Amino acid sequence: MSAVADYVVVGAGSAGCALAYRLVMAGHRVDLIEFGGTDYGPFIQMPAALSYPMNMSRYDWGFSSEPEPGLGGRRLATPRGKVLGGSSSINGMVFVRGHAKDFDFWRDSGATGWGYGDVLPYFKRMETWHGGSGDADDGGYRGHDGPMHVTRGPRQNPLFDAFITAGQQAGYPVTADYNGARQEGFGAMEATIWKGRRWSTANAYLRPALKTGKLRLIKGLAHKVIISDKRATGVEIRTSGGVKTIAAGIEVILSASSINTPKLLMLSGIGPAAHLAEMGIPVIADRPGVGENLQDHLEIYMQYQAIQPVTLYKHWNLWGKGTIGARWLFTGTGLGASNQFESCGFIRSRPGVDYPDIQYHFLPLAVRYDGRASALGHGFQAHVGPMRSKSRGNIRLNSPDPAAAPAIRFNYMSHDEDWQDFRACVRLTREIFGQPAFAPFRGAEIQPGADAQSDPQIDAFIREHAESAYHPCGSARMGAVSDPMAVVDPELRVIGVRGLRVADSSIFPRITNGNLNAPSIMTGEKAADHLLGRGMLAAENLAPQMPANWQNAQR
Repeated sequence: MSAVADYVVVGAGSAGCALAYRLVMAGHRVDLIEFGGTDYGPFIQMPAALSYPMNMSRYDWGFSSEPEPGLGGRRLATPRGKVLGGSSSINGMVFVRGHAKDFDFWRDSGATGWGYGDVLPYFKRMETWHGGSGDADDGGYRGHDGPMHVTRGPRQNPLFDAFITAGQQAGYPVTADYNGARQEGFGAMEATIWKGRRWSTANAYLRPALKTGKLRLIKGLAHKVIISDKRATGVEIRTSGGVKTIAAGIEVILSASSINTPKLLMLSGIGPAAHLAEMGIPVIADRPGVGENLQDHLEIYMQYQAIQPVTLYKHWNLWGKGTIGARWLFTGTGLGASNQFESCGFIRSRPGVDYPDIQYHFLPLAVRYDGRASALGHGFQAHVGPMRSKSRGNIRLNSPDPAAAPAIRFNYMSHDEDWQDFRACVRLTREIFGQPAFAPFRGAEIQPGADAQSDPQIDAFIREHAESAYHPCGSARMGAVSDPMAVVDPELRVIGVRGLRVADSSIFPRITNGNLNAPSIMTGEKAADHLLGRGMLAAENLAPQMPANWQNAQR
């Protein structure tokens, strides 16, 4: 490769790996900058070990929020992948595209060309779907020859099907594919797992791209984008050999995450002018939207004791974990080959909500996301939380030092509707677990606990126990050039600077329904076609199936 690549991409994560792959497959030379190290090793590659990498400084940036007033001043962990594959290498591997109406909202709020019909071809291009037996099963909504393998767990534990049946008994639909025609309902959860292994973007995109010889992977900490005469010309990084500049022949693309991308923009002189001046950074483009519009999903764990020993608790000991690990290591099969999120649900909180605003992850174990058991004995739980909070936060620099973590303020639970929605989550979940399907398994409610019935009691539980679902986004949002709070235009070009784009979850105008890995990868896929300038994939006119009576009925 020559000394200067065509494109310099910062961040070998969900979007960055997909973007780099498409660029090199089109014949371009790409330099991909990543501060994190290798993703080899069982803690990342074994799906059941998911709680480990997001709590290891080797793989995680270790961010946390500022004290959150709405949550009693607690600081919430904000993991982001510091490793090849980025957060796709440390996440829960759950694959959710989002609802069609999420993307239509993007389009209608100024992100022209990002409606559901526009993004669906990119969701299809990126995936090989293993949920059905062929094209006839998916109604044209799914892809069959893309780099990302999307699978479903075996649902051998009886609790997985009990959760789906209980949802049906409570009056909700069963959906054959929440990533297809209808999101609303209960059904099998999908995951980025293939042949018993985490199928991150490092496995799906990065390694095939490296084999072309056109991708150069550079280890270093990005300091700032080098901008000359309002044009990005490269990226300054710190490596083990010192500070150097990686030049870009055509463009620079930031795919560094919804936390690090706004940080890099501000370090480069792009952001709110007053804040940059406070940090002593010369202003190149006064974009007040940089770092604003920060969003996330909060969730609580509704936990119950199990009166039959069918949960994963029987493996929650050194011998059990060792046996599972050994089987996975030698055969790639068994409980180690699943993230244990094998059934799920998407429902509406009340009449008048036109598409789901509550998501469920069901787990046949009562345990925290960080792997600490909350119940000494058999139990099960549902992760549940509202999808479209109106609370908004921001990201600011703590220091002009590129090695310093930024200040992250989500302003969780700062809108009255957040409390209403979370109370609905608690009460609707209790109703689901109270159905006959759970009668053979259901014991006492562990948390919130039977005593938490009134609004103030439920609110107190939420304030003390709500946790991030680790879906930060929106901090460099996409919109019309005329929008003073937009950071990038609908072709992902940073407004006010030439030759610089953003491609990651920070561009989301509003958070999508569900986990963010799939729409982040889609963003990288679509960004590549914007960069290549050879036209976008043809829009598709498949519409979602919507409930006919949503104005008057909750289910």
